Amino acid sequence: MEDGNGPAESLEPRHNLPMRIFLLFICLSAAGLQGEVYYRTFFHKHPVKQRIRAGEVVSTRTLDSSGKDWEGKQVGDIGNPLTGPFYVEGAEPGDALVIQFRKVRLNRDSGYSGYRLGLFAMTPEYIEKTYPPIYKMDLVRKGYAHYVPWDLDREKGLVRLREPGSKAIFMEFPAKPMLGCVGVAAAGDWAPTSGPAGPYGGNLDYNRIGEGATVLLPVYHPGALLFMGDGHALQGDGEPTGNGVETSMDVEFSVTVRKNAKLTGPRVETADAIISIGSQPEFQSSLDRALEMATTDMVQYLMADYGLEEWAAHLLIAFQGKYEVVTARGSMALLIPRSAIRKR
Repeated sequence: MEDGNGPAESLEPRHNLPMRIFLLFICLSAAGLQGEVYYRTFFHKHPVKQRIRAGEVVSTRTLDSSGKDWEGKQVGDIGNPLTGPFYVEGAEPGDALVIQFRKVRLNRDSGYSGYRLGLFAMTPEYIEKTYPPIYKMDLVRKGYAHYVPWDLDREKGLVRLREPGSKAIFMEFPAKPMLGCVGVAAAGDWAPTSGPAGPYGGNLDYNRIGEGATVLLPVYHPGALLFMGDGHALQGDGEPTGNGVETSMDVEFSVTVRKNAKLTGPRVETADAIISIGSQPEFQSSLDRALEMATTDMVQYLMADYGLEEWAAHLLIAFQGKYEVVTARGSMALLIPRSAIRKR
């Protein structure tokens, strides 16, 4: 407040000022101690973590789904905390963001998973008769009884169940690190959480999104605003436990922008295949709908990027396509092997 003679005196008593300065110091110190912020929504209004240029190689890290980092410290909230957003210079609405994952690697020696297949993956008759709900309380996460621990042998590239022990088989398998969450800020002011999937990507939980994979996503906002997280050391098709072997990851990626691509949903490219994903939240509708979405996108993919006639795209899908369940009662993927799209 000012008058004609210059700034007015503060109305606050002077003896309160030292206390205010002290409280401000405490707040700033707390903010510094908190370190990086990990969001749980794909929202365009989150402060940018890092601005990057097309072709620039970025090294970063992700937390596990419970918010623990590579040292096992609780630094984020439970529920797929995300690293990002990364603002990509030159990305505009209508473009496609092309994310090449150069490295997706384990960075600690422990993980965890669910103890039982999800109720959504089994018949009601079986569940009612024989489905025990718990294993051990507080074994992996305080207040929970349905998680089991895994050891991650980074040197040998193996995941090994710590407990319980099977009397029939040795529960040790080759690791296949992947990222469950890869997405951009959703359209408009929508702020979907890091739980479901959608056209923006999100919690895709597709076990082919690992080192060497390329993910293509529609851009809805300037800079695209890319997020990633939810690392899995291993996950089967469909994610039937509702999770993978959850752990943190070291990630190295680069991005390019395809102008005016007008994608309607996520695509994945690997050395061996091109892939369309019918990406939708689990339990929103049947897998039939996800299959239709993936198939329709693949027709458009083959016509626009590979020059196929529409009828040729239909027949190629019919006789060379392979469907995969990405998430049970959620998303489907349609793969076309690169060997089948050799040009004349």
